[in-house]
Amino acid sequence: MKMILDERGKKYVLKPGEEFSSDLGIINAEVLDNAQVGDEVKSHLGRTFKIMKPNINDFIDIMDRRCSILVQKDIGQVLAHTGLGSASRVVDAGTGAGAIALNFGNVVGPEGQVYTYEIREDFAEVARKNIENFGIENIEVKNKNIKEGIDEDNLDLIFLDLPKPYEIFEEVLESLNVGGWLAVYAPYIGQAEISYRVAKKLGFYDIEIFETLERGLEVRQQGVRPKTRMVGHSGYLLFARKL
Repeated sequence: MKMILDERGKKYVLKPGEEFSSDLGIINAEVLDNAQVGDEVKSHLGRTFKIMKPNINDFIDIMDRRCSILVQKDIGQVLAHTGLGSASRVVDAGTGAGAIALNFGNVVGPEGQVYTYEIREDFAEVARKNIENFGIENIEVKNKNIKEGIDEDNLDLIFLDLPKPYEIFEEVLESLNVGGWLAVYAPYIGQAEISYRVAKKLGFYDIEIFETLERGLEVRQQGVRPKTRMVGHSGYLLFARKL
């Protein structure tokens, strides 16, 4: 899989043997297949495109979406706080378009496995296509309500993006390895508070709730200052560990 970048900075991901066409012209498949990362190619209109190797963020930027997805600041917090790594086993519930499942699959590698549950059939199908297009093979999309039962055990992380995640915390506790993590994404503080109280009652440890804010800096001729706009509240993240 290759990515091309046009003169405007717009990204396109292409499969081998696929011809490219946009308002900036056509590039035939043979030219693209023979091009190497770093090369520049021309369309039939003489417009220039750069060949790049896409990473997970490039793909998520342009993949098919039918719903909102977790933003990078929250995904990064989950990966860093839980220490997810090679060969880990993960369950994710509330697949959506598959953004965080793709990040999990990318981090755990070919020796790891991700199982992602999505109750809506249309969302599950979009996620399957996105995962297939990225070319990752360690993610299984399950069109199933996780509240009907978690099929997997010996898990290192269970991530829940659900309206009432605390309803299945008992089964989560049974399905996790000792040392494994529960992570919950909650748009509203009430969900996070109830999740905290239920997790504590069940005997989880290291329970914490975070809100991550992201604010960039802009460099001007006069100096450097915070940007006026920032990625503020998106949701709360609860973490709890089985020990």
